[in-house]
This record gives sequence, structure tokens and C-alpha cells, in this order.
Amino acid sequence: MAIFSISGIKLTGISACVPKNELSNWDYDLLTKSEQKLLIKTTGIEKRRIATSGLATSDLCYTSAVNLLKKLEIDSQEIGLIIFVSQSPDYFLPATSIILQDRLGLKKTAIAFDINLGCSGYTYGLSVISSLMSSTKIKKALLLTGDISSFSLNIKDKSTYPLFGDAGTATLLEYDQASPPIHFNVQSDGSGYQSIIIRDGGVRNPMSQNSFKENEIEKGITTSRRNLSLNGSDIFNFSLREVPSNILNLLSFANEDIDSYNYFVMHQANKLLNESIRKKLKVDSDKVPYSLDRYGNTSSASIPLTIVSELSNKLRVGKSKLILSGFGVGLSWASVLLSTENLVCTNILEYE
Repeated sequence: MAIFSISGIKLTGISACVPKNELSNWDYDLLTKSEQKLLIKTTGIEKRRIATSGLATSDLCYTSAVNLLKKLEIDSQEIGLIIFVSQSPDYFLPATSIILQDRLGLKKTAIAFDINLGCSGYTYGLSVISSLMSSTKIKKALLLTGDISSFSLNIKDKSTYPLFGDAGTATLLEYDQASPPIHFNVQSDGSGYQSIIIRDGGVRNPMSQNSFKENEIEKGITTSRRNLSLNGSDIFNFSLREVPSNILNLLSFANEDIDSYNYFVMHQANKLLNESIRKKLKVDSDKVPYSLDRYGNTSSASIPLTIVSELSNKLRVGKSKLILSGFGVGLSWASVLLSTENLVCTNILEYE
């Protein structure tokens, strides 16, 4: 269990971008009307934004970053570190962060690398970028998180297709010795790696003609080896077992009380799971924002997207204390305790 604190780093601003193309689960014909109603009630997901052909995660993150830097009146040459967290990179190689370094006009002395994580990507990413900034004293850095999850979905698979949406976000962090410490609890369990997996396309199982062969697992679930496979019950049980204790252990480490925090922002997995975690932790419902009704599960973008979508006005002026929790694919999970002051959140952009 990796529990640690990092001082001198503050979140300055967050921006998010989603595809303009919107799909409604009320229009998902693989389900009957009663099944659609039950799906939306249990998952909380009514609409999602889905990328059109040719749109990459990096496009959404780039747009978010440009918008955020403009809003904050920061020159891209001031950025000394850029980290891209995604499981849908532009290419197998090179790293997408390197391409974004050039595309955003960052100086050549900037550090740039990718992190291959999904659901826990934002919380993991915050721990990595904060650690690097603290050790190097880099003044300003960009954390870009997002996914085009729809790229790996099969419309014939009702267990995954209605759940995921596409989004990209940018978070600017600054080195500030006066900032209060950020606390992290970062964990992983690779024994559950098959619970969320795309089986073909890597070195272990290269893409082949067989990768695209569709198989009907059961009625309403037809998928191929290049499609995302999700064991919902495994993920539900894992999350309910591990996430609350992860957060409580971090609060104990930081000598903090959960009631002293203004908001608890979770990865937007699904409403039933997230509400079960909230109730187990005994957090008031008005402290737990949701964006999944309009955007679905947006992987590593879900936490910052939710902050921008639901908390922008509340965090813009004054100080707030946030608990962030990301959990899922890997299996991996992490929680963060942090404070914000006059956090800048831009309007959510739509990518045409």
C-alpha cells in the first residue's frame, strides 16, 4: 500500500472537451423499452458523447489544453512537463505525449511521457505529476487524461456499449511552496487483469483476422477479441471491497475526517456502484456530483470532467477540500485528498 503526501503543488485549472456527437440509450435498439428504462435507472447513464471516425483522444486533450492555457493566460513555453494518461493513444509508438509536446508548442526541454491507465488514470496521474514537480521544481505542468473508449466497443454488446463515452481533459498544476500537502493512496492488483480487457492488439496477442471474428456469448452480447470485454460483477465486488477502505486508510494517514471535505468526486463507473460506495462511507448525497447521466463512463477523463461539469461555479471562488477516487481496469485504484483555491474551470467544449 503506497500512502504518501506531496507538498508545494496546487491545481490551478481544469478544462474538458467532448465530441459533439451525442447518443441516447433510449435509442439503443438492442434493448427493449423496459430494458432501456432499467439500464438507465441502475447505471444512471442516459446519454453519451461518441467520437466520429478519425477523432483521437489527443485531439480532445489538445483542445482542452489550448483552451485552459488561454483562459489562464499562460504561454505554452512555460510548461516544463506534460503527461498523457490514456488507453487509446494515437499510435502504438511513438508516445502521444511527445506529439502533443510539439503540437502545443512546448519547449524542447519539457519532459513528456504517456501512462497507460484507464479508470484510475486521473488519480494515478496526479500522484506521478505531483511527485515529478516536487522533485524537479518544475513550475508548471499539464496532466492530460482521456479516452476514445467507443473505438473498442461492439454495438451488439449490451454489457459494454451503453456504458462508455468519449472525452479528453487538461489539468494545469503549479509548483507553489505555500500550497497545502496533497495526500495519495495508490494500489493495484494484477490478478484481476482479465476483468476489463481488450484481448488482441498487443504483443501478447497480435491483431489477426481472427481478432475480428464475432462470437455470440449470450443473447445480446456479441463481441470479438478486439472489443472491450467487461466482467461487471467482478468490478462491482472489487470496487465495493477495496475503494472504501482505500479512502478511509488515507483519511487516517492524513489525520482528517471525511465530514470536513466539501466534495467526494468518484470515477463515473455507474450509479449503482458509486452510490453503494457513497453509502458505505456515509457521505451525504449532496457532496457527491455525477456527470455520467450525460457523458457516461469516460475512463480517465471522468473525474476532471465531473469537476468541470458539476463543480465549476462552486470551486471558482474560495477554498474547497476534495476527495478524488479512481478505480477499475488493471485492476488499479487510488484516492487523493487535496485542497483547491479559486480553481479555474472552463466551459466544456464540443469537438465538431
